Order: sequence, then structure tokens, then C-alpha cells
Amino acid sequence: MKPRAPLQETVTSLATFLVGLVLAVSPLPMNADSPSDDAAASKPSPLATLGGGCFWCTEAVFERLEGVETVVSGYAGGQTKNPTYKEVCSGETGHAEVIQVKFDPAKISFEELLEVFWQAHDPTTLNRQGADTGTQYRSIILCHDEAQKAAAEKSKAEAKGMFKRPIITEIAPLTVFYPAEKEHQDFFRLNPNYPYCVYVIHPKLRKLDTKKKAE
Repeated sequence: MKPRAPLQETVTSLATFLVGLVLAVSPLPMNADSPSDDAAASKPSPLATLGGGCFWCTEAVFERLEGVETVVSGYAGGQTKNPTYKEVCSGETGHAEVIQVKFDPAKISFEELLEVFWQAHDPTTLNRQGADTGTQYRSIILCHDEAQKAAAEKSKAEAKGMFKRPIITEIAPLTVFYPAEKEHQDFFRLNPNYPYCVYVIHPKLRKLDTKKKAE
């Protein structure tokens, strides 16, 4: 007759067997996140960088759109590093006043942002928007990748029918974006009674609202 195993060894063996059995038959939790879900959740929101005249105006237009998460006014398209507002206004840095839009593609697409872009300014006037003149006020789309470039070129071609004159909007790759000084961020929201806001931005927003209701 074989000697009986010590009681402690028997209990340990039985516990190991039961744990293995439970793990083998237990289903995965129904709400377990897959690696693809984690990747989707951590993927940063895409950006669009657009220039259509004074960034106080364009910022006010795009901040109101559903699906837009943030809008930052700044400078891009020039050669001077870390330019100031005064330097950009001199026209010597080569920069345009632009906005950088972070958006949720599940709510608004890059193409839809461009549709608003064409309506929010006059892309047929060279280095000019209304009374604002200078290269810093030029119409420009600064693309973050090849997909944006293709979409911008297609959108520009489709927008031709909206205007009597040729569209002169520049489409170029984004190299670097410099956020503007703090006093230029959320300018319309923080300064609604400033003369430029009263006589330029308010009428533009009303015009866009009227057009949207008519569609």
C-alpha cells in the first residue's frame, strides 16, 4: 500500500485544481476593452489650420460649430520664428493670421469645416478681407497631411461655383504653427463690444446664421 500524502499537500493540490477549472470555464467580462478600443480612445483629435482674414473673425465663426473642440488663433506660413503680432502685421514675416481647429471627426469632418471656411470669407481677394489688407490676411489652407491636401484641393474646385471671380486661396503644407498672444485668444467672446467686433464680426455671424436657416 502506498503511503498517504500529507493533508496539507492534498488540500493544496485540490485548491490548485479548482482554480484552474474556474479559469478554464469563466467567460471574459462582457465590458472588457479590446486593444483596438484603447487605441481609439487614446488617438488625438485631428487638427485643421485655416486662414481667412483677421483671426478674430475666423475664430468666432468656428468656435460655434458643433464638433469643434478648441480653436486657437495664431500665425503660420512664414519664415520668422516665434513672431509677434506686431511683426506679423508688418508683413515682413510672411505669416498669415490663422486659426488651428481641433475637431471631433465623428461630429464634423474636415470637408465640412472647409464648407464653412468658403462661406466665412471672400477667397477671391488677394491679401485682403474687407478693410483688412496685407499678406497676413491672405486666404490659406495649411494641410497637416496628404489626405487633407487632397480634400482641400477637391473642396476648392467644388467651391468655384459659389463665386463670380477665381478663388486664389493658397493650399500648402503646414510647417509650424505659432499660437498668438493671450489677448488674441477668444477675442470676440471676451470683447463683444469692441468696435471691430460690433461692426465686422457681428454682421458676419448674422449673415452666416441667415444663410444657414435658408438652406
